[in-house]
Order: sequence, then structure tokens, then C-alpha cells
Amino acid sequence: MATASVTSKGQITIPAGVRAALGLETGSRVEFVETEKGKFAIVAATNSVHALKGMLRKPLSPVSIEEMNSAIAKQGAKAR
Repeated sequence: MATASVTSKGQITIPAGVRAALGLETGSRVEFVETEKGKFAIVAATNSVHALKGMLRKPLSPVSIEEMNSAIAKQGAKAR
């Protein structure tokens, strides 16, 4: 188990062993995910763009730029 202290500025230094296990480097981002009330997990938020492959299926038919712009405009109008 590793521990860290919170500074007066609200900052912590993640212990070296934890950084290594998460694959964190200078400039890496982390997310704090609540696993249950009052308990959090630290998850590396930086992944290679290759990790995104396969997350979205290919459209059944090609979509034109005009169709994309129209869909964006419709969603934007709903947000107002």
C-alpha cells in the first residue's frame, strides 16, 4: 500500500511505484473514479489513439460533410 499527503495547496504527489504501475509520465492525466461511497480509484486518463480503434462502428453508408453539418446544427439548436 502506498500513501501520499495533501499539501496546503490541495496537491498530492503520486508515489513512484503507483506512477510506474499506471504507466504515468510527466504531463500524464489521471481520473478519480468513485468505486463506492467515499472510495476512489485512480485511473490513467491518457491512452494511445490506437486504443480508440473499434469503439465506433462504421456507418452503413458514407455520410457527406453537408449531412454532418446538418446533424450538428440540429443538435446545437436543441441545446438552446
